[in-house]
Amino acid sequence: MKQLSIFLLFYILGLTGVYAQGSKVAIVIHGGAGVILKKNMTAEKEQAYREKLQEAMDTGYALLEQGKSSEEAVIAAIKVMEDSPLFNAGKGAVLTNNGHCELDASIMDGKTLNAGAVAGVKTIKSPIEAARAVMHESKHVMLSGSGAETFAKGEGLEMVDPEYFITERRKKQLEKAKMQEDARGNLGNPMGNNNFKFGTVGAVALDKDGNIVAATSTGGMTNKRFGRIGDSPIIGAGTYANNNTCGISSTGHGEYFIRLAIAHHISAQMEYAGKSLEEAAEDVIQNKLTDLGGTGGIIGLDKDGNIVMEFNSPGMFRGYRKSNGEQEVSIYR
Repeated sequence: MKQLSIFLLFYILGLTGVYAQGSKVAIVIHGGAGVILKKNMTAEKEQAYREKLQEAMDTGYALLEQGKSSEEAVIAAIKVMEDSPLFNAGKGAVLTNNGHCELDASIMDGKTLNAGAVAGVKTIKSPIEAARAVMHESKHVMLSGSGAETFAKGEGLEMVDPEYFITERRKKQLEKAKMQEDARGNLGNPMGNNNFKFGTVGAVALDKDGNIVAATSTGGMTNKRFGRIGDSPIIGAGTYANNNTCGISSTGHGEYFIRLAIAHHISAQMEYAGKSLEEAAEDVIQNKLTDLGGTGGIIGLDKDGNIVMEFNSPGMFRGYRKSNGEQEVSIYR
């Protein structure tokens, strides 16, 4: 009888192991959308982008494969991009009108619908880490400016001098943007101008427990002023996750994404209209966003690991990897 019990125990453990190995995990990332054309990209620069996207994707996926949570995976992937001056997030973020970096980030858990965000921060090395701290350690959803920085410092997050984020490349972009603004300081059509960068970064992951987490981090819009905040830290616009539908991270001209509540709009079409993730994403980006005059894109995945990378701009830095062996890193349309 004892031998039978031991046999059954190992049999059950064996089945559990098989289930765990066969569980669907997936991650999808983006590094921003906009006027990204092959003719404007040197071979060396394109290779640098592809390698960094691959690194971010593989870093997050490796954690999923180890059985870690989707939250850990998206944080790890985004931190790779926050630390790279190639993207408009963290080090190398675009500059405001007065030459500073003001950073935004958000994260949402699809199981609990808990969320955290920071906006307009200047001294937190990893804004996405701060957003996660707000989600877990604060009774609030969004903290901004000096208050968010005081909170982050109290949570033991790494703080840096504001100069840490600034690069010569972004200084030159700001100079060009200022030359092209009108007398009132209006940006005109920033998405149609290469000097206005929308290299927001984001990641969405599905872990072995079926939990979806979405996260987004950005430096915002080149030459922004008056404390402008875009869609990236706004739950429902730049980031949204719900295990019953999908997880979404947005990138593009934030004002339009806010007005349409893009990320939640996709989830709502799935929940209330019975659409698939692909159908909902295509309608929201190619119809709703385009008809309003907005430009950009989203990445997303659903509970079954289906991936979308939908955009209406000339390009979007993006990639995904799934447990069935599928993976891709892309830049152009």
